Amino acid sequence: MAIKTRFTEMFGVEHPIVQGGMQWVGYAEMVAPVANAGGLGFLTALTQPTPEDLAKEIARTREMTDKPFGVNLTILPAIKPPPYAEYRDAIIQGGIKIVETAGYKPQEHVDHFKQHGIKVIHKCTAVRHALSAERMGVDAISIDGFECAGHPGEDDIPGLILIPAAANKVKIPMLASGGFADGRGLAAALALGADGINMGTRFCVTQEAPIHASFKQRMVENDERQTNLIFRTLKNTARVMKNGVSDEVVAIERKGGATFDDIQDLVAGVRGRKAMADGDSDGGIWSAGMVQGLIDDIPTVKELIDRIMSDAETIIRSRLGGMVA
Repeated sequence: MAIKTRFTEMFGVEHPIVQGGMQWVGYAEMVAPVANAGGLGFLTALTQPTPEDLAKEIARTREMTDKPFGVNLTILPAIKPPPYAEYRDAIIQGGIKIVETAGYKPQEHVDHFKQHGIKVIHKCTAVRHALSAERMGVDAISIDGFECAGHPGEDDIPGLILIPAAANKVKIPMLASGGFADGRGLAAALALGADGINMGTRFCVTQEAPIHASFKQRMVENDERQTNLIFRTLKNTARVMKNGVSDEVVAIERKGGATFDDIQDLVAGVRGRKAMADGDSDGGIWSAGMVQGLIDDIPTVKELIDRIMSDAETIIRSRLGGMVA
């Protein structure tokens, strides 16, 4: 039994499982195994220091897989933004046919990609944002519930409500994101109206993920309570792993009146990258979802995807099918 959905049909992939863009993780080593196992993986454009580096990473991924893969382009408001147009050109010139966009005012990026026949999936954290993206002309959306790692938005709506609420209104294919790790999650997402799942934290805890082993082991040992919500008072909420640094950020924010300057040294990307390189899981901020509570091993990407598909098929066919009298 294979699971075919609008998503697998539109994007030409075998399984309705996506490894979305993840800063400092979305390298060829992560993306190619996902593609080879029948899922859809995304390189992260801004993980590459320059558009030229992205072009090289696209070529490197092509050497490792002949299956479809994409590139994530996250648009962040900034005083001095990255050269987005040049990153877009690298994606287009690299022959990429699928892009995941996220973030701030993506219209010009969506238009440019669509002019070149590239399919666009836009990440959203609210139904209203999904409908806006649909009007912009994206091909699919990924809806992120409150459980997710990274930025869940400010509405605090968990996936069990957000996914069917979006499915009620969004007409284009939709991925469910935030809190997915296994076949039970895939079966549930499909039942709620999604066409597939997008996983981040679960893919971080695989053998191929380019992350220090100590971080992977920490996420295996953690349960669903081991996350912190930081930047709440700054109205830019982020869900990260609960550790010494994120506890400190939360404590500063709880005192009230905190500005970004008060926590900047703690949350600096340079500090986080050094901690990851050193294997110091208490040394910096690290995005991780509540789904840590569902992770108890470090499989290969292929083992993970095969297991998710097998378990989902069993649930749909045997467990759910067997309940119908």
